Amino acid sequence: MNVTTGDLAFIPLGGTGEIGMNLNVYRCDGQLLAIDCGIGFGGADTPEAEVMVPDPAWLAERRNQLVGLVITHAHEDHLGAVAALWPMLRCPIYAGPFAAAVLRRKLGEAGLMREVKLETVPLGGSLQLGPFGLTFLRVTHSVPEAQALAIRTRHGLIVHTGDWKLDPEPLLGLPTDEAAFKALGDEGVLAMVCDSTNAMVEGHSGSEAEVRRNMAVLLKGMKGRVAVTCFSTNVARLESIALAARANGRRVALFGRSLRNAEAAARECGYLTSLPPFVSEDEAGDLPDDQLLIMATGSQGEPRSALSKIAADTHPNIALGEGDTVIFSSRMIPGNERAIIKVQDELTRAGCVVMTADDHMVHVSGHPARDELKKLYALVRPKYSVPTHGEWRHLTEHANLAESLGAQPILVEDGDVLRLGPGVPDIVGEVPFGRLVVDGERLLPLDGGVLAARKKMLFNGVVIASLAVDQAGRVLGTPRISAPGLFEEQDPASGQIASELARGVGDLSNPTKREDSSLREAARNLVRKSVGRRLKKRPSVEVHLIRV
Repeated sequence: MNVTTGDLAFIPLGGTGEIGMNLNVYRCDGQLLAIDCGIGFGGADTPEAEVMVPDPAWLAERRNQLVGLVITHAHEDHLGAVAALWPMLRCPIYAGPFAAAVLRRKLGEAGLMREVKLETVPLGGSLQLGPFGLTFLRVTHSVPEAQALAIRTRHGLIVHTGDWKLDPEPLLGLPTDEAAFKALGDEGVLAMVCDSTNAMVEGHSGSEAEVRRNMAVLLKGMKGRVAVTCFSTNVARLESIALAARANGRRVALFGRSLRNAEAAARECGYLTSLPPFVSEDEAGDLPDDQLLIMATGSQGEPRSALSKIAADTHPNIALGEGDTVIFSSRMIPGNERAIIKVQDELTRAGCVVMTADDHMVHVSGHPARDELKKLYALVRPKYSVPTHGEWRHLTEHANLAESLGAQPILVEDGDVLRLGPGVPDIVGEVPFGRLVVDGERLLPLDGGVLAARKKMLFNGVVIASLAVDQAGRVLGTPRISAPGLFEEQDPASGQIASELARGVGDLSNPTKREDSSLREAARNLVRKSVGRRLKKRPSVEVHLIRV
């Protein structure tokens, strides 16, 4: 689709109709502005993928029209994909001080810091990027310095909320700038593109101060080692946990790279100043159990996280067991339930007491519940509402609420082109979008051949057949069959399949036996049928053919 001049459009490429992977694009008079660039997690429907990012191919093809990438805050689902995708976009990046500090570490680890133009925007600052006049607005969220955006164009004013909430007692920074949102409403807002994560939750999301008060009480009288896991960039939560530990005679050790990076970024920006340096992983094991509190990565059950290794008893520096306590100070991101429950089960089996937000006040959401949404709509009074940041059920519930509050809702999903002006807003087309899987240092399309083969192997197994033949195609010796995940090493079925393969090759026509590719494909079919008869599966089959 060619970029159309003379209009204003919203084009979500990730994070609308799903949780995570936020990548939003605005088009104005032929120029493009990207907002946020985050990761998402694989779920039960994508077992072959652990971490995913939005596919930016459509945007990368138009990067000469891309005036910049703006980051609203430092959560992974909003900036975690920058280092992976920036080489395709190669545009300037604009972020607040804390988000910029987090990004610098990520870009440095990727070896990109010298290439990327990363500009730190003061909190509440403004800048002009092509036809987009941007003003940052202070909002409260479960990370320092989250900001919404007022986007002024000749076609109208857009409010892009990012992630936000209304917290009457924020522990870091000031409350959401309600006066600034009201001023925008007085100015006249064409559309509000708004967070839908908690649109199904009645009431108020709660205050971070409640967690701080309860955490200090909860730790009183605990024996043994205590471990707490939460989102790494929730600096207020880290501070609350550390203060509660200090009040109960415990020192704090950080376990996990993302926690250490978040701490460094926080201290660089002037946070955590009341806390002494944390204990290193190497030193933690030397402290008496009743004097140690561990903060660990892995609140979402990530397999390579510190907490997952501790739960599996494979961590090199620390162990938990009978009499110890583990607190999950976080919510389950949809899709991660199975992985989180697995970690919790392993910890419980080891003898730990596991506490979660289901039965203790150890977490409040960083997203607005319905009462907060109602208040923001009363302040901003947008003509149109565009729900984003959520699955379809969240978007629909948000749309119904917005309509009841006087805003006309427009439901979109990833890939839609929503023209906001001129004229009546309407979905006028769609652009290509998709998901890429982070596989080591490379990116693979989720629907590509490599991951399709991996998923097939996961459910149907893989068989490797080694076969030696002479120039005429006669089998020499006995073929070797290896089928990890299908047969045990000494299973007689492997020998039976090898014998069937040798007989089947002997029955092939002479032209087939003399041509390598034809013989290899025929052998593959023989093995697949032989396994299928026994297991009712269609495994991936690889044939190693040696012609002597």
